[in-house]
Amino acid sequence: MTARRRAAVAVAAPLAIFLAVGGLLYAGLRLDDSGGLPSSLIGRPAVLKVAPLGNMEPPTAEDLALGQPKLVNFWASWCAPCRVEHANLMSMAESGIPILGVNYKDDQENALKFLRELGNPFAKVGADPEGRAAIDWGVYGIPETFVVDGSGKIALRFAGPVTERVMRETILPAVADAEGS
Repeated sequence: MTARRRAAVAVAAPLAIFLAVGGLLYAGLRLDDSGGLPSSLIGRPAVLKVAPLGNMEPPTAEDLALGQPKLVNFWASWCAPCRVEHANLMSMAESGIPILGVNYKDDQENALKFLRELGNPFAKVGADPEGRAAIDWGVYGIPETFVVDGSGKIALRFAGPVTERVMRETILPAVADAEGS
């Protein structure tokens, strides 16, 4: 093999590997199954115990069974994807979907500042400083959003940020289905 051919192979091989890995990563990012993590809570009554966040009223287990479908959203001020989904939560709240917020392992002042800056989409919001409620709900990481039907049973779990597409194709249809249950 000539020196020129060895040099060409030395450049082409890493480039081919880089393009192959990049292609696989791109394909993985295009998959929209982040909410596909299993949950043994689907169909079971939801229970929620959280502390107050500032002077806001925390959601209770009774709030979950008040006859109308609602969302329960686990979030934190330090969570970048939580900022990404926030505008969509605001939009759903403005359209009349009740959203109960659970602030996960966060500094209370930072959480309150987050809501002051971006708006508060939550009908009620509480704090989960130790992460116990998140454990009870099987939260893998935040943000995670649950659809709870009018009888207080968990109908859907979505792991990841609620993007506009997720809101339109996953969350809103699940809320509509929960209204019919």
